[in-house]
Amino acid sequence: MASLLITNARLVTLDAENRCLENGKLFIEDQLIIDAGHFPDDQYSPDRTLDAGGRVVMPGLINAHHHLYSTFARGFTPPGEPARNFEQILSRLWWKLDRALEPEDVYQSSLLVLMEAARAGCTTVIDHHASPSCVDGSLDEVERAFRDVGLSGCLCYEVSDRNVQGEGIEENERYIRKCRDAGGGQMAALFGLHALMTLGDHTLERCADIAHSLDAGFHVHAAEDAADPRIVRERHGQGIMERFLAYGIPGPETIFVHGVHLAADELDVLRETDSFVAVNPESNMNNAVGSPPVLEMLARGVNLALGTDGMSSRMVSQARALFLSARAEHGDPTVAFAEACQALLEGNRILCNRLFPEPRGMLAPGQLADIVIPDYRPFTPLDEDTFYGHLLFGIVDAPVHTVIARGRIVVEEGSLPHLDENAIRARGIERARNLWARIE
Repeated sequence: MASLLITNARLVTLDAENRCLENGKLFIEDQLIIDAGHFPDDQYSPDRTLDAGGRVVMPGLINAHHHLYSTFARGFTPPGEPARNFEQILSRLWWKLDRALEPEDVYQSSLLVLMEAARAGCTTVIDHHASPSCVDGSLDEVERAFRDVGLSGCLCYEVSDRNVQGEGIEENERYIRKCRDAGGGQMAALFGLHALMTLGDHTLERCADIAHSLDAGFHVHAAEDAADPRIVRERHGQGIMERFLAYGIPGPETIFVHGVHLAADELDVLRETDSFVAVNPESNMNNAVGSPPVLEMLARGVNLALGTDGMSSRMVSQARALFLSARAEHGDPTVAFAEACQALLEGNRILCNRLFPEPRGMLAPGQLADIVIPDYRPFTPLDEDTFYGHLLFGIVDAPVHTVIARGRIVVEEGSLPHLDENAIRARGIERARNLWARIE
């Protein structure tokens, strides 16, 4: 077993006691944290010792909703008239891009973003994938990138009827079975759905039957834009959560993404079914779809998590965007500060621990050794009462010095030592150039 001792650390444990410890230590063996806190220098005999240099050492961050396949959209302008609304954004950009993806694009785009995620201190990513021209085996390509970088992932394929009826159902079923048969804990799976506005009754029924037979949760966009509930009402005569309930979609392992236009009674359904909502503030602002009713969600007891929706992999930035947008919307400078931090640090952890067999999100014995060391040495007091302020106004802008994922150092002094980053970026540029040409 490989072992690592981290010394001279400012530990932010986020454990049950919520300890912030100066000059703390952390001992890791294989993939697990064995000890965290203050203990004698000679208590353990590590294979390697890492001096944190007084930096903050905290649990690795979790992304509750990503789109790795969107990587090659960076810098791309779709041909034709600019999109004026959300439906046009989907049809003129995203649905053209995902149709143009080839298997190697799926792998390369995932690899590039996961490198960025690692460098941003993110050690677990819950992804939502689509590549209509290469559906079968596409999740294996995404998984390959996770294993190459060393992060943990929960994957699904985005089923919809927009190209072929029920496209992606078999890929979800196959990959869910694969993860369960393989074990190991690094990769998990959910049953992916796009959104109710692109899913007919027959497809939804098939998805629900298969997922329930596998005892799998779902990962689905819900009421991101006002068009979703409007179209669903026009076509099916039901509200968003009413239709989801009819097929048994809500539940403790289901993620509803966005929830911007969910009504109050629909939020109560989320609470009653113990479902999760993953909000994505930067993406919502970018697409001009509105802001999710985060404060009402929390007041009604809804489980809240935080994702990026493909915008970036910087999770602390998302937490800051969440509280700033809520304050701007409500005109109240007293709201959403603690709530945004809790969504990131507690909500994402609780969600993740429902989906993976290995607990994570705390610096405590028995937890998965997912750890981030930002290059941040505070110059004002940092303790249990002040940490959120350091997180959103200090750590948010600090580069990441070291990342440990599953007990392995994957980022060291800001670089990924096990990957040829320059070669990977060069291949990415080549793949993106060819992809853009296919779209145009």
